[in-house]
Amino acid sequence: MATRTPPLPLHALGRGSVALAVVAVQLVAFAAAYSLGRPTLYAVFVVLSAAGLGFASRRGLFGVAMATLGSVLLVALGLPLLLFAARQSPSLIAEKALDPGVHRVLYLGVYAPLLAAVASLALGVPLAYHLSRGFTGQPLVESLVDLPLVVPHSVAGIIILFGFGQGGALPGLSVLGTLPGMVLALTFVSAPYAVNAAREAFESVDDRLEYAARVHGASPWQAFRRVTGPLAVRGMVTGGVLAWARSVSEFGAVAVVAYSVEFFYPPAGERVIAQHAPVFVYNTYLQGGLDESGAVAALLLAVSAAIFLLVRWLTTDATTTQGVA
Repeated sequence: MATRTPPLPLHALGRGSVALAVVAVQLVAFAAAYSLGRPTLYAVFVVLSAAGLGFASRRGLFGVAMATLGSVLLVALGLPLLLFAARQSPSLIAEKALDPGVHRVLYLGVYAPLLAAVASLALGVPLAYHLSRGFTGQPLVESLVDLPLVVPHSVAGIIILFGFGQGGALPGLSVLGTLPGMVLALTFVSAPYAVNAAREAFESVDDRLEYAARVHGASPWQAFRRVTGPLAVRGMVTGGVLAWARSVSEFGAVAVVAYSVEFFYPPAGERVIAQHAPVFVYNTYLQGGLDESGAVAALLLAVSAAIFLLVRWLTTDATTTQGVA
């Protein structure tokens, strides 16, 4: 009598193979539901397939329940993105991709957030290090660091104007409608991500390692450069990426501080005027409707996702072995 081989559990298969198979099935299911004009069917399919994967993981009813509930959030996040991508006009996207005005917007939408992320890291990492070690009055400082997370975005812009505009802390710096003003606004809203990610990384480093370096004659800077920094560098990079991503998406504070800015645009070799990408998308929506704004938004989403994935890929392995210069 022949014996039947039992099916392999999911964990026995390669993770890459399972992931590719799941993605392929999901795309086919979405295409079918979209062609029928019933995206709700795809949402139901996602929930049911997640329940099936939870059952296949052999974690009992608990695994099924957790996978099912988690899939509801995935539907809320992923379905709008899929519908957004499916409804775009390739010809309109190509037209916007060739528009020099859109090129300037995309350049500014990447360049200004990069400056804000660098500023957040350069000033936030030292603060994160001290927060990880503790000091008197730390709860007050932590509250101040996290305050931009709960401040309404338009209020953040007004705060920047009061703090650094006319009669503010930097009287020699023009803030309203300038690139420095935009960077200040972006830094204000994104710095908490850099500080908190770096602080968590420093807190995960065993204090005894730094203490051992000091016992063997290393100065505080040498101990940080040789021991603490290399072990926490991945958290610093993560904080920088999160700060950059947060800056790319900022609208309210930039709309108040720097609605349109003049800056040097290298491809043109001269100073030009453009808007931050989210502001430009909003204006395009008001003037040209949903289709034109969707095409610009698709370009911004593609550029941002490409840069985000590239940075993640470049730092996945490098940050595990390299230290702080």
